[in-house]
Amino acid sequence: MNHNTPLSPRPLSHLTDVQQRVLSANQLRAHGVSAARTAAQCRPGGPWQQLLPGVYVLHPGPATSEERLHAALMYSGWPAAGRAKAIPAQGQAHTEAPQAIVTGLAALALHGFSSAPPLLSLDRIDILVPRSRRLRSTGCVQLVRAHAMPCAEMITGVPVAPVPRALADAVAVLGDAQAVRRLLTEAVRRGHTEPSAIVRELTQARLLTRAHVVDAVDALLAEGRSIAEERLYTMVRGFGLPDPLWNVDLRLPGGPHLGGLDAYWPEQAVAVELDTRAPRQDDDAMWSEYLRKREALERLGITVVHITPKKLRESLEQQAAVVRTALMASTDREPAAYVVVLPR
Repeated sequence: MNHNTPLSPRPLSHLTDVQQRVLSANQLRAHGVSAARTAAQCRPGGPWQQLLPGVYVLHPGPATSEERLHAALMYSGWPAAGRAKAIPAQGQAHTEAPQAIVTGLAALALHGFSSAPPLLSLDRIDILVPRSRRLRSTGCVQLVRAHAMPCAEMITGVPVAPVPRALADAVAVLGDAQAVRRLLTEAVRRGHTEPSAIVRELTQARLLTRAHVVDAVDALLAEGRSIAEERLYTMVRGFGLPDPLWNVDLRLPGGPHLGGLDAYWPEQAVAVELDTRAPRQDDDAMWSEYLRKREALERLGITVVHITPKKLRESLEQQAAVVRTALMASTDREPAAYVVVLPR
């Protein structure tokens, strides 16, 4: 038998090409290959090699990055025995939480991050597994244990952690401040996720106690707000809304400061406010401040449209329709109180 010889009469058509090159000891036994025969095939100079405990690559020479990924997942218990046919297609989510998910830098490389090292150059592949699993890190596999497994995204046929979780697991092992900042910035700039989702994961991972991570998050929040403002400008221009006054403060004549707004249409008394809050410990206090400002403005007859960066990214046309409806409805409302508009 060599690596081109069929293992047994049992068909392999349900497996992908890489799954035919990377098999577990159980799969080999199911195809009629004994443990002794497997060991013989893996002797020095033999046609096979043992890449990880219980996982074999059925060819000599270095394993490809795809084979290393599948081997790492197979060692970690994915897919479960007899579940090869149930693997979701590209772009689909799992209907149930898998027992092993690629995370960290390997996951970011699969998500297409240019600031993440290529898969083949990674010495370790981080695999997220449930905390209760009795399994150890070994070889190229570094296990990351989770209290609750996130929903996985299918990329190149393997389950991959969502970008915020993958970022948190990558940042946890990175001491290079510039590398951390590049990863976080790219995540937002290229539309992979929103700053709030990243900060939430970093907070849960208790990484905001590290100075270089805090600095990167501050830069991330500034970047996220800049991108959200640009999308707001695009919405107004692209969907034919009248030009507002941008970035203004409102005050009562001779009275108190009412708050800053991202866009304001004084003739219609309609305001847009971007919610670029990040989930921190004082999140409830910040949200209460948002509500107090909104209620104060609405008592004066000013309609406030509250928009999140995520809504601008995912449903720009719908948000434009919301603002347009508010502008058109102004003719049916009582005139708003007079307020002083100042540049912010």
